[in-house]
Amino acid sequence: MNPKAFSSLHLKAPMLRNLASLGYAGMTPVQVHSLPLILAGKDVIARAKTGSGKTAAFGIGLLTHLEASSRRVQALVLCPTRELADQVGKELRRLARFTDNVKILTVCGGVPIGPQLGSLEHGAHVVVGTPGRLLDHLRRGSLDLSALRTLVLDEADRMLDMGFQDDISALIAAMPPKRQTLLFSATYPDSIAAMSGAIQREPVEVSVDEAHDEGAIEQVFYEVDREERIEAVARILGHYRPESTLIFCNTKIECQEVADALAGRGYGALAIHGDLEQRERDQVLVRFANRSASVLVATDVAARGLDIKELPAVINYELSRNPEVHTHRIGRTGRAGEQGLAVSLVTPRESRLVAAIEDALGSTISRGDLAALAPAPGRPPLPSMVTLCIDGGRKNKLRPGDILGALTGEGGIAGSEVGKIDVFDFHTYVAIARQSCDQALACLGRNRIKGRFFKVRRTG
Repeated sequence: MNPKAFSSLHLKAPMLRNLASLGYAGMTPVQVHSLPLILAGKDVIARAKTGSGKTAAFGIGLLTHLEASSRRVQALVLCPTRELADQVGKELRRLARFTDNVKILTVCGGVPIGPQLGSLEHGAHVVVGTPGRLLDHLRRGSLDLSALRTLVLDEADRMLDMGFQDDISALIAAMPPKRQTLLFSATYPDSIAAMSGAIQREPVEVSVDEAHDEGAIEQVFYEVDREERIEAVARILGHYRPESTLIFCNTKIECQEVADALAGRGYGALAIHGDLEQRERDQVLVRFANRSASVLVATDVAARGLDIKELPAVINYELSRNPEVHTHRIGRTGRAGEQGLAVSLVTPRESRLVAAIEDALGSTISRGDLAALAPAPGRPPLPSMVTLCIDGGRKNKLRPGDILGALTGEGGIAGSEVGKIDVFDFHTYVAIARQSCDQALACLGRNRIKGRFFKVRRTG
């Protein structure tokens, strides 16, 4: 039997059929190493990066252990950001299609608490959320963890970086000591080892380096003075012309300044940082993921949970002080067999940091000459897609199929012109090919969806 086949795990037939229908052809390395342990009920501490398949690893495990007849919370997944929690919740719902009556709730801050109180009152099998809002519900008495069987800490290192240690400890104090605890982290600092020792029982360690194909990432350092970095980024973007670029800064102030400067030069650039309202954050991530914005400027914290499977380029506007973080940044490009570009701007004073990064990577990074990059003629090209926002979402019973049906039916728009559709509680975002934007706006504005009219507008 193929050791990478899900059938080798003796999962229930409906789960295997669902995995096949979702396109899960075989297990990723982190699934091969962790899923048998998770299914056996072991505590696991896994070192795995975003995009490695870890959500399916713990998702298949916790869903297999659920007792569907009980509407008490049996599994809790903690995430550092709402974006990651939304992403995990969506994937768990896809994985849970194999069985009826499994309720999965996403509970995060930044949105009204009232609807969450009502949902929790009706019971749930699995809750996914951020520590602060979950602790709020625990203290209100709306979240009962006394029947918990499985606790998952996803991106545990980032939760510690963001200061959630006390919130996590308070949540764990309300859980049964006899439970399965799964800890996933992209890095493995001493703080993670200490956390594992405090909350896990004889954990099995799984370390998976999702190695890129040899030569999948072209990495280049360009030496520039600090005041010349914006001009350098514009020149790099104009020369390489990647369809999507993620730019890393070390502070949220610099994020906004860089995004504003690039937008002023005609680039579809957006910033994501802690000063944005939650709905603004949602819009930024949606627009970058659906290719209606070509550049996203972010800090390491804000970029966590961003799952872009095909990211042509990463630019380090500033080097991270931590070589391991640098490796994690550049590892977001060059995935799934695609060629990636990782460019870093280096000031003359950063020679020691460059040496530390090269030592961590075990290789010398090539140096580029900015003057040798031919400046692009004219203004940058506009993104191929635009995003429309519909003032209705899950709470209005809207589904992606309803939107797609309205556009391709009454609207007469080809399915190939419709991109990613993201449905939130009260809003839905749909990507449309730029040339079909006006037609789509007119269609959605004049036709009923699910029997009613919704306001529709273009974002950005």
